[in-house]
Amino acid sequence: MRILVIASNYGVWAEELQGPWDALREAGHELTLATYLGKTPLPGVISMDPEFVDPMQKVKMNPPELLARVNQILDTGEWDHPIRTRDADMAEYDALVIVGGAGSALDVAGSGLVHRLVLDAYKSGKTIGALCYAVGALALTRDPDNGMRSVIHGRHVTAHPHAWDFVEDLQYDVVRSTPDNPRLQLTTSGFVFPLQYMVEDAVGPDGTVAADPTTSRERPSVVYDAPFVTGLSVESAQAFGAKLVEVLDRKPVSAHA
Repeated sequence: MRILVIASNYGVWAEELQGPWDALREAGHELTLATYLGKTPLPGVISMDPEFVDPMQKVKMNPPELLARVNQILDTGEWDHPIRTRDADMAEYDALVIVGGAGSALDVAGSGLVHRLVLDAYKSGKTIGALCYAVGALALTRDPDNGMRSVIHGRHVTAHPHAWDFVEDLQYDVVRSTPDNPRLQLTTSGFVFPLQYMVEDAVGPDGTVAADPTTSRERPSVVYDAPFVTGLSVESAQAFGAKLVEVLDRKPVSAHA
């Protein structure tokens, strides 16, 4: 299948792109990467630090073997030359996957360009995956045929737990910045919105939100409620990729315009 993968230009979480990217490629799918600026989605510095301990969870977040794989991807240019999100046409793809990281709150979750792609995929019955803070893009995509409710109204999805949201200053530094793809020199007071609460409002009384703060690599959280596959956070990135492969293996390939 042809799959459109959307990532942030302002600090993708390395494993959140690597996990589904590698799983889908190894399953034989054709991936097209898209970013807001049409530039390489550089990982956030803390997502590439093997010693980084999440201040809320109190655990090391980045296994060295996974960082070695991300460095290999960056060395070979596998994520170089993405298309711009504004130039993507969902009619050309069989599925949509959106990944997270702190930067996704800035140029993915609230992007009307991304919402247009989500709505197009939703209306044509295509699988839509969203990981971590990228689930915000689903919450904010509204269905004009359903009273402008969210496309996940009444659905069962995940959300990054509010208990895990950073409350201290959050910097958007990235690795391997270049003159034409510089780091975003910005600091915010923690995450720019509380995803869990936003998603709970979006699904409404008939939906459910998995936001368990005891989720871990040993017990990841991924929810499939067709057409949506959602993953809780970075600890669920590998399981998220595996679930996408499982779901897509059951779907027929659509015809392209």
